[in-house]
Formats: sequence, structure tokens, C-alpha cells
Amino acid sequence: MLIIKNLRNCSVSIVDRYFPEGIDIYFDNVGGDMLEAALLNMRRRGRIVVAGMISQYELDEPQGIKNLINIIYKQIQVDAFTVYDYYHLYPKFLDTILPYVREGKITYVEDIAKGIESGPAALEAMFTGKSAGKQVVLVADE
Repeated sequence: MLIIKNLRNCSVSIVDRYFPEGIDIYFDNVGGDMLEAALLNMRRRGRIVVAGMISQYELDEPQGIKNLINIIYKQIQVDAFTVYDYYHLYPKFLDTILPYVREGKITYVEDIAKGIESGPAALEAMFTGKSAGKQVVLVADE
């Protein structure tokens, strides 16, 4: 599986190299320029799943997408969901997942920055794609 964090900054050759026939499925949690770039590179009858638009939440005037016509031309299916639709499944999720976590079959990555003074840089790293996994600022050892 190839994950490109920022299609907007990808050169055409990278998109062409990894997606020579276009993108089949795109999961969007960013919106804005990312969604616009994905729409330009979608394959005919591709699918886009939208779960958020973090780039738009704090804007006074959310950004419009200029190339929505690609949904029609390429017959792209766009669907959305929110976590609220699945809260009722959370207990079942925990019953299923927690044994795997305890057994070490599911792990996660933590990017730990040490000291309160590293907080601003850690926050910036989250929003620029420089951190990996769960970003943590360790302010004291206990």
C-alpha cells in the first residue's frame, strides 16, 4: 500500500509512477487542496471516502473545490461517514481489539518529544507531516 500524505506537493511524475492509471480509492480527512488534487488524479469509477476536512474547520470561509466536475466525468463515487454513526459499536470494538493489543499483535508508533519547550515544534511536526504515529510531549518522567 502506498500512502502519499500530500498530493498537492507531489510531482506529476510521482503520481504517474505510483498511480499510472489513476487513484482507485482515496480516504480524505483533510479536504481543501488535498481533495482537489485527489479529484484530478482519480481513476474512472474511483471511490472517495470523506471522514473529515481538517484544513477547513478553522477557516472563516471554507475553500471551494474547483474541479468537482471530475465526479461526473470520471463517475467517481463519493461517500462520507462520521464516528457518531458508529458509537454503538464501540464496546464490541474494544472486546475485539484489546486482546490483540495485549498480545502485541496490534501496536502503534509514538513520536515522543521531550520537554515542554519542545511542544511548539511537536505541534508543527503534526501539521507538516514530520511526526510519525501518535505525537506525545513528555513533560516529566514519573
